[in-house]
Amino acid sequence: MVDVTGHLGMALLFAAPAWLVWGRRGALAFTAFTLVTAMLPDTDLVLQQFLPITHHGVTHTLVFVVVTSILVGAVAARYLTDWFNDYRRIRSTRIAAGTVFVFATGGLITGGVSHLFADVLSAPDIAAPLSPFWPVYSEPVIVDVIYYASPVWNFGLLAVAVGLHLVLARRERYPLETRYRIGDRTESDTRYRSRGND
Repeated sequence: MVDVTGHLGMALLFAAPAWLVWGRRGALAFTAFTLVTAMLPDTDLVLQQFLPITHHGVTHTLVFVVVTSILVGAVAARYLTDWFNDYRRIRSTRIAAGTVFVFATGGLITGGVSHLFADVLSAPDIAAPLSPFWPVYSEPVIVDVIYYASPVWNFGLLAVAVGLHLVLARRERYPLETRYRIGDRTESDTRYRSRGND
């Protein structure tokens, strides 16, 4: 596993495609949400105080990340959709429950999978290897090219990821028009479509 800085950098890299799906405001929110969820698999560090689980165990599997993400996404769609639509600062005429589900589920999956990927790249240096494909494939997956405490990897990864997001944030248009886009279309998007390029 890399340290928290490395996990945040990896989450930023995994969240970069959000700029193509959500638009500027939505991408910023999605990226922030992904950063918050990037440590989801490490909930085992808290849960092991109450349950017989180990670090890099069940919470460090794709099954856990995907199932948890879908459940949280469904709850968010059910209980937060009306709140998002009533919230003045979100510039949108209407946000559908499906959009809230995709946003929440996608953010959790992106953050969780980025965490697993970073751990596979660095375990087992100071922590046990993980088996991210359990129960389909129960053997540990070990790449181990990053040392946990390496400032070059951790801060370097974060710096590259932040730089990538700054470049993407400066773009004036986004090539994908999706039904999940959040917020009104910007003036530059309208000009781009009016030139027949959409």
